[in-house]
Amino acid sequence: MNTSNTNNRPSRGKSSMTRRGPSGSSRFSSNTPSNRGRFQSGPTSRNGGGSHGGSRNSGGSRGGSRGGSRGGGRKMPSFDPSKFINTNPVEIKQDIYESKHTFADFGFSQRLVDIVASKGLETPSPIQDQIIPEILNGNDVIGLAETGTGKTAAFLLPLIEKTSKDVSRQTLILTPTRELAIQIEEELRGLAKGFNIYSVTCVGGMNIHPQLKALRRINQFIIGTPGRVLDLINRRSIKPENLRTVVLDEADRMLDMGFINDMKKILSATPKDRETLFFSATMSTETKKLVGEFLNNPVTVSVKKKDVTDSIKQDVVRSEHGKKFETLTNLLKGKEFTRVIVFGSMKHSVEKLSQQLTASGFKSESIHGNKSHSQRQRSLQKFKKGESQVLVATDVAARGIHVDEVSHVINYDLPQTFEDYVHRIGRTGRGTKRGMALTFISK
Repeated sequence: MNTSNTNNRPSRGKSSMTRRGPSGSSRFSSNTPSNRGRFQSGPTSRNGGGSHGGSRNSGGSRGGSRGGSRGGGRKMPSFDPSKFINTNPVEIKQDIYESKHTFADFGFSQRLVDIVASKGLETPSPIQDQIIPEILNGNDVIGLAETGTGKTAAFLLPLIEKTSKDVSRQTLILTPTRELAIQIEEELRGLAKGFNIYSVTCVGGMNIHPQLKALRRINQFIIGTPGRVLDLINRRSIKPENLRTVVLDEADRMLDMGFINDMKKILSATPKDRETLFFSATMSTETKKLVGEFLNNPVTVSVKKKDVTDSIKQDVVRSEHGKKFETLTNLLKGKEFTRVIVFGSMKHSVEKLSQQLTASGFKSESIHGNKSHSQRQRSLQKFKKGESQVLVATDVAARGIHVDEVSHVINYDLPQTFEDYVHRIGRTGRGTKRGMALTFISK
């Protein structure tokens, strides 16, 4: 096992191989033709408006809530959410996965094994069990896994081990949103405690000068969004030729947010013999092209969780045009609506709705692209701590934000695509908890 010299990598000459997770399938519900057919009654562009709205928003993404096109107003979704009424979700029985390893079996240092144990991690999850050995062996990997599968630790643990043996290693982790970048750095700090490993988060929507200052020191891990990272590369504050590993986390979401050109520029500037770790929930045609261009004989590990659309209780709320807000407040008065995420389509309408809810006596916070980083973090922390009942959000919150025990997700405005619908409602019913998703439609 070569954990210290990745420039001499005989394992890259291996033939390509594929491994399947417990389900034996890499197909996901959000990508299947049958689901697309029953959700969409007409052609809908991927971003709903044809373009991503041009400029980057404060979260480092293009188009914010992906609400508008350059040629005019926001194009309305063309699917029928009433086809997803599911008031009696099936109880999905998960295949029992028998791990082939313990965390001590991977060859980690005793300190790292002890840290993992202190976090309450006893048995590797399927993605960890299968992909950690491949990363330790220096292989490029494709991890097909959704949030909640343990994929973050699956790439952090072997990279921490490699870095502890070679502190000159530098890893870049790209994420679609600043919230996800911050969460990854928090997990990294927890798992690398006691090691002389330093990291920096480089994301949009924050003052760039502290990031420039932090990059003057040695950082083994750089975690950021593509737009800000490319900016820092152009400033020569990040030197891509020094990168030994690049991790693309939630790559499908980065592509969906319009970062394809930034991602290509970043990867093209890094050494050809780098290790590339690619994580995605789905494999679209565009995603496959990126993999084919930048990964070298990757090993694929596919782990499928439960089918969200089958296991979450779903219904529609029919409301007259002028009584939509009244209908929402009547719902929120129900004692079962303890922690609710309400999704809206546009940044300004989300902020307005949150203010209206607050004025009506509901403890409400909002998160969208027009808010600063510190404002968004305050809103999230209040919601996570139970200090607010409602979080009103654009689709920027559908990925990378994990809040426990969300009782309800309410689609106050329709999502643009089936994939967005799945990501939204997946914020409830996490783990063994049951959840409820409601979608407003006009009478």
